[in-house]
Amino acid sequence: MTTLTLAQASIMVDTALKTAREKNFAPLTVAVLDAGGHLVAFKREDKSGILRFDIAFGKAWGALGMGFGSRTLFERAEKAPMFFTSLAAASGGRVVTNPGGVLIRGADGDIIGAVGISGDTSDNDEICAVAGIAATGLSADPGGSKS
Repeated sequence: MTTLTLAQASIMVDTALKTAREKNFAPLTVAVLDAGGHLVAFKREDKSGILRFDIAFGKAWGALGMGFGSRTLFERAEKAPMFFTSLAAASGGRVVTNPGGVLIRGADGDIIGAVGISGDTSDNDEICAVAGIAATGLSADPGGSKS
């Protein structure tokens, strides 16, 4: 099984932020977690709000915890709100169900981590996460109808 390295995580963060600046998105906060949910790399742009880390981490952590990108969490939450209320309680409020939590898959298809981004719209956060993962040659899995 492939493991996520600090070098790869750093490329993901820097590429995500570069993509955001090229597209003139709002200031972002980016968190990269390994398969065990441990923070590997993190950056918060100037003027990104103080809650953005918790949201970015929660998007990535929720994707890892459930085994699919946060776009799928978002779609399922609309259909089963009671389950996701229970999921929020069971996770101590750590799961964030908005798009922008993208799984990182190794060459063998195994999940090796996740990128979570917060700061702009959820769709734009997801665009930057996918770009960051793609820059390393690994596969991005945002979940939902976009995967």
